[in-house]
Amino acid sequence: MWAVIGGSGFEAFDGIEKLEELPRETPFGLASSGFRKIAVRGKPALFLSRHGAYHELLPSEINYRANLFALKQAGATKLISFASVGSLRPEIEPTDLVLPSQYINHSRRKEGTSFTGEGVVGHVSLAQPTWREGSRFVATLQKALSLPIHTKKTYLCVEGPTFSTQAESKLFQSFGADIIGMTGFPEYALAREAGICYLPCCFVTDFDSWNESEEHVTLEQVIPRLAKNKASALRILENLLASDLQADQEILKGNLKSNLFCDWSRLTEKQRGWLEVLDGQNDRRSDPQLNEQPTLHHS
Repeated sequence: MWAVIGGSGFEAFDGIEKLEELPRETPFGLASSGFRKIAVRGKPALFLSRHGAYHELLPSEINYRANLFALKQAGATKLISFASVGSLRPEIEPTDLVLPSQYINHSRRKEGTSFTGEGVVGHVSLAQPTWREGSRFVATLQKALSLPIHTKKTYLCVEGPTFSTQAESKLFQSFGADIIGMTGFPEYALAREAGICYLPCCFVTDFDSWNESEEHVTLEQVIPRLAKNKASALRILENLLASDLQADQEILKGNLKSNLFCDWSRLTEKQRGWLEVLDGQNDRRSDPQLNEQPTLHHS
């Protein structure tokens, strides 16, 4: 099942059919508002507005764990994540699309960045944090969409909501980062723990403040760019849902449950239940054979 997370500027799309409002309750609290089943040209998918249906949540107020858990529980195996970002490179211009393959976390969030904790101990590799087959497919759409697409780039995540100073922006360039945003982490990490193929599609709204030749971005400049970006995002979504792209089985199987390093028998029934959901085995939560699981999982 495809899932879509819409970030700033992507809270809603014209022409998408709303099929059903979905429950937001999870063991980790409420997912963002605007969680529903949709159809795009007859193709079903899940949709969740990252900042809420009315853009009411700051980047640090988003319940990322609840969002990813709710999507997984509803059957998501493939996730396209739309986001607005700033450019740290002159060749990456406003309204371009960037498909990052790497991330640098420079945020200060400490809570809710992993499904581990309170006795649940595990270590999931994030060496390759994104779904490469999905990115390759989107890259092939460049000519058909007349859209500049940049691949194999690095996303630097800051806390927000404030933008970076010019000194910070130049420092981030020295890190090797290409774009800057506020929500990439912990979303990509939680997607991997949940065993969901993560495909980030980051649309540039402006140059970050390193660019001394350009005035600081204004809302008046950004609004028309957001409209263009949303139109491009919808076309990408239509192509993805119409494709025969299959989820990467290694990502699905490499979820947190398969990388536990703790005693399964000491976990609570509730913890075992939501770990089974992350494993895609939520229909087995009441199975008495669960107690026959190995007592130690190695990463």
